[in-house]
Amino acid sequence: MKATAKLTCLVGAIALTTTVSAWAQPVAVDRVINTPRPAPEPVRPGEPTPLFIVNDNTLGYRYLIRATDPGAGQTPKNVVFFNHYDVWAYGTNFFSLDWLKATNGIAPPFGTPAAPCDQNGPLDPPGSQRCRGYREIYGLFRSTFGWNQIFNTKAFSAGPLTNVEFIVGGDFNTDNTTEASRKRDVVGGLQFDFATPYKGVLNVGVMAYQEWQHDGFASTFAFTPPVQPYPNPSGTVRFNPTWDIEINYTQPLGDTPFTFRSLAVIHGQKGCGEPCEPTGPGPLRTNEYLTQQQLVFDVGKVLWNEPHRYVIFGGYRWWKNKFGISPNQPNGYFPGTVESTWTGGTAIKL
Repeated sequence: MKATAKLTCLVGAIALTTTVSAWAQPVAVDRVINTPRPAPEPVRPGEPTPLFIVNDNTLGYRYLIRATDPGAGQTPKNVVFFNHYDVWAYGTNFFSLDWLKATNGIAPPFGTPAAPCDQNGPLDPPGSQRCRGYREIYGLFRSTFGWNQIFNTKAFSAGPLTNVEFIVGGDFNTDNTTEASRKRDVVGGLQFDFATPYKGVLNVGVMAYQEWQHDGFASTFAFTPPVQPYPNPSGTVRFNPTWDIEINYTQPLGDTPFTFRSLAVIHGQKGCGEPCEPTGPGPLRTNEYLTQQQLVFDVGKVLWNEPHRYVIFGGYRWWKNKFGISPNQPNGYFPGTVESTWTGGTAIKL
């Protein structure tokens, strides 16, 4: 049975090699509560200067109706998230931790199950419902250092430009699939901050990007029949350095309790990260595009006169070439590389 499972899995390994890991989670995708940055208050003689101007912690829930996982299938997802955001004398820090649960555990190509059902072995042919949907933990952080603050100047404020900042950060994840995703990435570059009409804020980050991953299919099933070595028995995946653009736009809608939030992320081509198709397990990669639009309703402001305390939100997410995977591969069409879904949820400031 073990040999049969190997044969069955290896036939589909290329199609499943990026099964359900979030290889391109966007920055600040779950940040829905924004506390406006206040003007610095004068410090009384003898009082220490406060370290943080803003210090926010948010707990929330998001539901994705038609999320996809390339090579595996489509599934609704429950997402519980925690965000931390602070502003200090020289910049900002943002940290996000997500717990994601797929509700559709049907074996590929109809769902996104946990291991071992994602292997399409003899016990789990397409349509098998033996396993539950997979689970994942995803973390992200970004820190900025403003040039106006570092150099104690206003030279980097001109017209709508309010600041230029260094930005650094990273991402990590883990899941319970055969892929055994272990994403690690680092980013670094510049962010340009703009004030838009009617108290809006636009942040544009232009960064270098380096990612590492793990391919559990290649490492678990190390040989193709009869004796040809599979080209990545270690499972190590190291992508080429590339570029990353991250855009966040926040626009209060006048004096109403509504705020519009828009996110856009573009990743450059990062290579296969391991031997490429058709002889290797690595699918060809291309530019990746993600955008999410959200309308946030400030319930706290309306019901309790506590702005930014409790919100509900709804929106739409469009993700093309998810995880950077091209839908057209040497071994054939790769399904699930486009995610188009409505999303909604709620969040509360702790």
